Amino acid sequence: LMEEYIPGRTENLHDYLIPTIGDVPPVEHILVEVPDPEGPFGAKGLGEHVLIPTAPAILNAIRHATGVLVTKVPATPSRILAAIREKEARR
Repeated sequence: LMEEYIPGRTENLHDYLIPTIGDVPPVEHILVEVPDPEGPFGAKGLGEHVLIPTAPAILNAIRHATGVLVTKVPATPSRILAAIREKEARR
């Protein structure tokens, strides 16, 4: 939800807003101690799995709270407000 490429503004890590652990919801984890035959020393990759549902979950929370569907990330305050105003204008 925080990344958006803007030519001339977000072309390096100095200007890029990097998400931190505080930006993601709590994750319930279950430890399954079965080695993966494809992984090194039986290891399993799991770093990316929790990131996949984060944006959809937050966008759904925005829809639940406001009644508007935001379809573009990052879900900036200006985009959310524009979606709310657009919905109100259609009434």
